[in-house]
Amino acid sequence: MEKIQVSDMPCLEKQEFHVLAVDDSFVDRKVIERLLKISSCKVTVVESGKRALQLLGLDEEKSSVGCTEMKVHLIITDYSMPEMTGFDLLKKIKDSSTFKEVPVVIMSSENILTRIDRCLEEGAKEYIVKPVKLSDVNRIKQFMRRSGGSSETMGNASCKQILLEKDVSSPKSLTSSSSQLGFPCSTGKCVCISRHLKFHKRRLPYPSELSLR
Repeated sequence: MEKIQVSDMPCLEKQEFHVLAVDDSFVDRKVIERLLKISSCKVTVVESGKRALQLLGLDEEKSSVGCTEMKVHLIITDYSMPEMTGFDLLKKIKDSSTFKEVPVVIMSSENILTRIDRCLEEGAKEYIVKPVKLSDVNRIKQFMRRSGGSSETMGNASCKQILLEKDVSSPKSLTSSSSQLGFPCSTGKCVCISRHLKFHKRRLPYPSELSLR
């Protein structure tokens, strides 16, 4: 069995990104595997959270002694799975001293705001509503680049945060702020704008599926 280990991530742009994809659906596994390979990523697909923990060496029931180490740059998992949900897997990963810095993305066919908030608060980088598209995969690759800690990326994020703090000081500025910060939805509805800002404060891209048009 191969044990996956977090990458030290030097010169990440020149490396092949390795993604661990977890989904109990055979069809969805094939879809995400194909999309990731099209995006020039190396992919390991597994059918359950428990199997993912085994590969990561985090399964208490299985010994990982003698495993060959392998690097991983991102973990993408379905939310609704039997035995162990994607949320449970997320918590296990974030509780691990070895893998807590590895970006985790949650996928789900259900667009439930409370579930999205729960996952983001636990440390997920993004929540993608299925079906997963190539544009989603291309977008989440930024998390693998950012995890390299480049000064340019951190600088851009800091500038956006300053702009956010400056532009949302009053309710009047909410609508204008949404367009200045690059939000995909231009609606003036308060609930949509507040969701945009909630995502942006965490420096996360806003899922277009949640936009109110």
